[in-house]
Amino acid sequence: MSRSYLVTGGAGFIGSNFIQYLLEHEPDAVVINLDLLTYAGVKATVEELDRLGRHRFVRGDIRDPELVDKLMQGCQAVVNFAAESHVDRSIEDPNAFLSTNVVGTGVLLAAARRHRVPRFLQVSTDEVYGSIPSGFAAEDAALRPSSPYSASKAAADLLVHAYIVTYDFPAITTRCTNNYGPYQFPEKVIPLFITNLLNNKKLPLYSQGENERDWLHVEDHCAALHLLLSQGAPGEVYNIGAGAQLSNLELTHRILGLLGKDESHIEYVADRPGHDLRYAVDSSKLRKLGWTPRHPIEQRLADTVDWYRTRQDWWGPLVGDRR
Repeated sequence: MSRSYLVTGGAGFIGSNFIQYLLEHEPDAVVINLDLLTYAGVKATVEELDRLGRHRFVRGDIRDPELVDKLMQGCQAVVNFAAESHVDRSIEDPNAFLSTNVVGTGVLLAAARRHRVPRFLQVSTDEVYGSIPSGFAAEDAALRPSSPYSASKAAADLLVHAYIVTYDFPAITTRCTNNYGPYQFPEKVIPLFITNLLNNKKLPLYSQGENERDWLHVEDHCAALHLLLSQGAPGEVYNIGAGAQLSNLELTHRILGLLGKDESHIEYVADRPGHDLRYAVDSSKLRKLGWTPRHPIEQRLADTVDWYRTRQDWWGPLVGDRR
């Protein structure tokens, strides 16, 4: 018997990579992909997923109770990637983030509970912990979000927790570090910098590039999510980090080197408001289940550069949508 998944936000970066991973690793999986195709949901990505088979795309909004209720029927698992996710955009317009990330998650939770879906995976972010001056945040660390984006994700996490406590709801929340890899919309720093260099444009680097992030290849993230669908404990939170800490300046130098460019392409710009200095999570809880990142950034960053170098057909039409 086939296993039916509802994946929301599956036309976006991580969601589309997860659908591809799921279909490759579960021959009997059938995926309903619900995505509104806002600016970061790419129709070309959906068309590539359609060619894999066992994938049904539905253009729609997770805030639509009737549509969500219809699609939820018969699902064995829900994986919620759907979110407004760009910090800079959240500073410009917080309301869109509150509506999709909090209200939309609430609609999904209500329908999943009504249909007694056996597993609900809420895909969140390490940004809910705020800046970590030193060490690594465990899953029970306080939530101290700094941006409207991370605050909306923290609110959604708490709503999931409330369903777990109140209704004994079988949800798992994951909090991942910064992802990179193919099919990432070219407003995030790695594809932005790669495509800018390919178009002979400057790299806008905040402040002096001292902000530090942990870089997780999207395939490693997908492998962790897939593992948690079968082996994660309901009601738990799991951090997903690669342990690949780099300052933004170090990251920029690596991208410059891979494309044969020098520092003259860096344009230092004013820092954004509330910019967290450092993110770092403790992923030991997940690693005890047998997961470990398999894709070192030294190799996979080069692979990512090569992907964007050869796939201008995918990202070229998107760069005009940048802000």
